[in-house]
Amino acid sequence: MDTTGYTPEEPIAAVATALAPSALGIIRASGKGVIEAVSVLFSRPNALQKASGNTIVYGWIIDPGTTPPRRIDEVLVSVFRAPKSFTGEDMIEISCHGGPAVVTEIYRLLTGNGFRPANRGEFTFRAFINGKADLTRAEAVQEIISAKTGESRNRAAGRLAGNLYNEINRIKQLLLTTLASIEAEIEYPEDEETIADAFDDTLLKTAEQQLLLLCTSWNSEKLYQDGARVILCGKTNAGKSSLFNMLLKEERAIVSDIHGTTRDWIESWISFDGIPARLFDTAGLRETTDIIEQRGVERTKDLTTGADVILYVVDSTIGLTPEDIRFMKEFLPGEHQLDNQAKIQPETAVPVGNIQDGHSGQPRIPIILVLNKTDKTTECPAPAPVFSEEQIQPAAIIPVSAKTGAGTQELCTAIKSILTAGHTPERAGAGVGSVRQQRCTRNALESVNHGLKAAADGFPLDAVVQDIEDALDALGEITGAVTPEDILDTVFSKFCLGK
Repeated sequence: MDTTGYTPEEPIAAVATALAPSALGIIRASGKGVIEAVSVLFSRPNALQKASGNTIVYGWIIDPGTTPPRRIDEVLVSVFRAPKSFTGEDMIEISCHGGPAVVTEIYRLLTGNGFRPANRGEFTFRAFINGKADLTRAEAVQEIISAKTGESRNRAAGRLAGNLYNEINRIKQLLLTTLASIEAEIEYPEDEETIADAFDDTLLKTAEQQLLLLCTSWNSEKLYQDGARVILCGKTNAGKSSLFNMLLKEERAIVSDIHGTTRDWIESWISFDGIPARLFDTAGLRETTDIIEQRGVERTKDLTTGADVILYVVDSTIGLTPEDIRFMKEFLPGEHQLDNQAKIQPETAVPVGNIQDGHSGQPRIPIILVLNKTDKTTECPAPAPVFSEEQIQPAAIIPVSAKTGAGTQELCTAIKSILTAGHTPERAGAGVGSVRQQRCTRNALESVNHGLKAAADGFPLDAVVQDIEDALDALGEITGAVTPEDILDTVFSKFCLGK
């Protein structure tokens, strides 16, 4: 939202629920005099005006512009009085029946009787400017709304509860204590000793360690927020669509014994033990003269270039063929042979992490070889293929049956193991929740690093003071104590209306 020339306390209103047929709809309003303004549109104006905060009043929304006043809907009006409200201002929330026509009509009455349509995120913005929430909590509200899995929600809820804000404050206290000791040395120097002997850098080093932990938390938090791309591919009739349906636990993809049934890719969100992912079912890989099917094969190969994990599905009743190996090699840049220490044992998922291609320097895309249709093999599980040194080594080999579900839990575990390689899969503490927070944390860490180096190199105390103050400013920007001109517009413009 644009905060230029912003007028606080101006009455605003917005529809807070989706405009779709539902049991309930909610219209919310905030600002100076909103309770009195809504009472004009309410069948029991005196009851509403006298209502205490955090109470609910029953009545009808009416149109005062008609004679007699026309009843719009039977409603419950929740009353919140400043400062004990979400925004810190007087607020009301009208709970009506959820028909789009009803919700729209009530909103039209409000905007026609003294209320301005709220901007995106304006309610949360008012909570921020009125001291009801810092920026980390404000951003966490949007994170919860956008959360795709329970774990994503839990991580955002931790920030909403203040764990990141509290962690930032602890680091700021370390910096402030160090700053106070340096300023005391500057104000009351005993002699002309060098900076190395002038103050104890223990607290500054502790702050450095904690900032480093926050910086490294972003990789994990980003994974749980944005999700991963997991691509199912393989030759025709390998059972990709059946496996796709099994993992989703619903019939999304058409399944048949006819080769080339899937001509294009379809996708759906899925959770791999709390990690959100876009799972793609793709066209079967084979040489074909069918122009449409050829295009589907090309799209499959294009999709894999942006994959985080490739699930290459093989019919275990047929086994791995040279054609399968050729297709898998096409998915990876340059040299495909993993280093000896990165090779894994069959049927065991080991995180691959950011293994780099020896020739191009590009990260490899981890491939899990999925041996499907094990319910049809005489041996269970199906024997794992043996690869020579010239062939690609998959990150894991997992036997499954898309028909019975056997092995699918092991497959999900293998996928999560690969996706979380290089960072802690479970949340151990506070973590940064946005690119903005990560950038500010990185700036604070760089300033602290610079200050420690200045101290070690014997620079004057004033130089270290400047670095610590720069770090404090960067941390203040995270919570909103320091607000560059465009930061609020950037944060709140991403919110939905009514929040």
